[in-house]
Amino acid sequence: MSQRDYYQVLNVSKQASESDLKKAYRQLAMKYHPDKNPGDHTAEEKFKEAAEAYDVLKDPEKRQIYNQFGHEGLKGRGFNGFHGFDDIASSFGDIFQDFFGGGGGRQEQTGADLRLDVTISFSEAAFGTEKKVDITKQGNCKSCQGSGAKAGTSPKTCSTCRGTGQVVRTQGFFNMASPCPSCRGQGQVIEHPCNTCRGEGRVPEKKSINATIPAGVDDGSRLRLRGEGEAGPPGVKPGDLYIFIRVAADDIFQRQEYDVYCRLNLSFSQAALGAEIEVPLLNDETKVIKVKAGTQSGEMMRITGAGIPHVRGHGRGDQIIQMMVETPKKLNKKQKEIFQELAEIEGNPIKETLKGFFQKLKL
Repeated sequence: MSQRDYYQVLNVSKQASESDLKKAYRQLAMKYHPDKNPGDHTAEEKFKEAAEAYDVLKDPEKRQIYNQFGHEGLKGRGFNGFHGFDDIASSFGDIFQDFFGGGGGRQEQTGADLRLDVTISFSEAAFGTEKKVDITKQGNCKSCQGSGAKAGTSPKTCSTCRGTGQVVRTQGFFNMASPCPSCRGQGQVIEHPCNTCRGEGRVPEKKSINATIPAGVDDGSRLRLRGEGEAGPPGVKPGDLYIFIRVAADDIFQRQEYDVYCRLNLSFSQAALGAEIEVPLLNDETKVIKVKAGTQSGEMMRITGAGIPHVRGHGRGDQIIQMMVETPKKLNKKQKEIFQELAEIEGNPIKETLKGFFQKLKL
């Protein structure tokens, strides 16, 4: 099924401001929110579609890519949309709080997300790699298994909120929910705190993680490792770890979408007579190409399927070779004689009067 244009989804123009986008998204989110449309799968899809459109258009970088390359341009940079309500709520929780009072009762509290920047080589970005990364974060306390309660005891249900973690007050026609002040929104009270974590349920820990980086990622791509962020308070799921990819520059290749470009320096004789030259490929192999006689500086040659693999696994881009004819800066005596003889054969003597030069221009 083809994706709809994001501006059409939000019913805004391409010149819409940030406030226009937010207003349009709020209206759609309120209309199609799952809590207001229980069991309505069509409404749920429209809700996710609106969230995806807003997520792209509110981000200047994503919006520029989308305006230029459309949906395929975003896919090439690791954007995969949303996979469920919790995914959306974690990104736009502030908007939901505006009209549902704390996320409409559906937003799930989690630990803090973490960000890690990882630099990989051009080749690793092209063909994928696995990186071992070390992080220091708040992890679950092993003494109390993250409960925060001393061994042999357990947390008690909060008497103020009766375990909901929220207190509700009425304002006019609306019920406004806010975190319970007695249990700080946890729904439980720890009467006998753990000696190791002092009731927090968390302690600092160092962890090594093997991150699989898929083939075809580009500079600025983002990977999400669910549950590898900070541990939350007792009873709360951990956050996520976001790995931002930085791709190091390559000495030979430059990338444009899924195509790679490189330059091939040719001598005058190779360009004029033609040649067979061995050129490097992305996969550390080489290929012999035939340079045709009379090749001009700047001409391009394409090797189909020798570029970057598509990040979703459907084919590869091309390798494009730009021919650059080099002018020799220093000539030995023999070379000078040959070039002088060539100039005379061509009818272009080296010592030519200025008058004769302009007469040729007129002709």
